[in-house]
Amino acid sequence: MYLLVLLNLFWSYFKIGLFSFGGGYAMIPLMELEIISRHGWLTAAEFADIIAIAETTPGPIAINSATYVGFRMAGIIGSIVATLGVVSPSLIILLTLGTFLMSFIKIKNPRMEGIIQGLRPAVIVLILLAAVSLGKAGLVDVATCLMAAALFLARILFKANPFYLIAAGAMLGLILYPY
Repeated sequence: MYLLVLLNLFWSYFKIGLFSFGGGYAMIPLMELEIISRHGWLTAAEFADIIAIAETTPGPIAINSATYVGFRMAGIIGSIVATLGVVSPSLIILLTLGTFLMSFIKIKNPRMEGIIQGLRPAVIVLILLAAVSLGKAGLVDVATCLMAAALFLARILFKANPFYLIAAGAMLGLILYPY
């Protein structure tokens, strides 16, 4: 059973690392599918919490979530296995295709530029889907909706530092939800 959990962790995070172009937020829909829908390792609320925590800690979201989910499911070995799963595709791709891609980047290749132009809108859609998914899990009442709107406006209108927005959100959470 333990070995099966480790294999599932590695394979799930390997797919997340392999099929999530754009990193970070673009990975969230696939992470949600694997972690919540397919395996039931976390609830939607727990997943939203992990994303929030991953945002406040150093490192990419996928690696932070892999470390947490892996630890939750199989301890330290699970953390290592899940984290190796998510970084392996990038490492393999960089090692095998790095030289080939560098030659295309140096030479303006219309096909490569076309591929990149096509990937940009796809990544934007994945980021928007992640925002909708996290919004469903995180905006649970009027207070959280108002907090999100105020923090969004602070960022847009005043270019507030994201660190201060996260800190303000945490403080407002402590004040509004003291339980």
